[in-house]
Amino acid sequence: MTRRSIKELVRTSVRDLKPYSSARDEFQGDSNGMVFLDANENPFGSGLNRYPDPRQIKLKQVLASIKHVAVENVLCGNGSDEILDLIVRAFCEPKRDKLVILPPTYGMYKVIAGINDIAVVSVNLNPEFQPEVEEILKKSDANTKMLFLCSPNNPSSNAFQRSRIEQLIMNFDGIVVIDEAYADFSSERSFVNDIHRFPNLIVTQTLSKAFGLAGIRLGLCFASAFIIETLHKIKPPYNVNALTQQQAITALLDREKLNSEINLILQQRERLANALKNIKIVEHVFPSDSNFLLVKVDDARSRYEQLIELGIVVRDRSNLFGCENCLRFTIGTTDENKALIKALNELK
Repeated sequence: MTRRSIKELVRTSVRDLKPYSSARDEFQGDSNGMVFLDANENPFGSGLNRYPDPRQIKLKQVLASIKHVAVENVLCGNGSDEILDLIVRAFCEPKRDKLVILPPTYGMYKVIAGINDIAVVSVNLNPEFQPEVEEILKKSDANTKMLFLCSPNNPSSNAFQRSRIEQLIMNFDGIVVIDEAYADFSSERSFVNDIHRFPNLIVTQTLSKAFGLAGIRLGLCFASAFIIETLHKIKPPYNVNALTQQQAITALLDREKLNSEINLILQQRERLANALKNIKIVEHVFPSDSNFLLVKVDDARSRYEQLIELGIVVRDRSNLFGCENCLRFTIGTTDENKALIKALNELK
């Protein structure tokens, strides 16, 4: 089989697009001592009166150093959802192309496809929540442009087997997007450093989970320089604000805090998983590579409502394939996890 090149996969309208050039794109020189009258900004300094760097160069330099990739391999977005939407818009032609998702999985993939009028092909994960490689390839055709892999997977919490992922990257004739939002909690190696091996691979990550920065909305994308530049052509010029860029750099450089909090979450994950196995309403605790646990109980809807009455909010995932009567518990602080165990033991 002759594989399509990445250039062939890009929508013609996007490939031929001349991107908008902002004032901050056009002036690339040293800003020291310069009088800026080019961007129609308020001249009275507040520290935030100037537009942010549209290419987030300082932030990307920090990310590139940490991830061992080039700056040209990094794109930043207003949360991972913006990046996922950009990817779909760059490669998938509305009303013609299709993308593949693997239920149960992150719900925004299907929403983004719907917004962009892209058909969705669903291939359910197997009973161990692993991809059915042959079935995925069999259901893909010339109009199937993209495959979304969430690993570690939300809501099943497990990482996909590396061999299955590599099989799909090598044999799927389209773009393979690996959503690694929870990768910092997994012992599996990230695919970020495989982007040079696989030209059709895109890896997304986020600062919302392990870094505890969901409020600043920063998503990360790693791919070939060609893919990154293609996405840059269609992103809004100032999609990542100055405060987010500053906060992200500070957090990325504080590796001690990051590692400490990850270790605490992993310790609490193990303790919570062990404690849940001794609670009478719990039928199964699924293995986890993330900062949450998927737990099968006797009656998820009833237990969810009872926990609300006790002041604890969890997520009922029973409406998703393979997750019948399952609740999802985010790993909290020691006290929060103790409160959850106490509440669960009180349920009758």
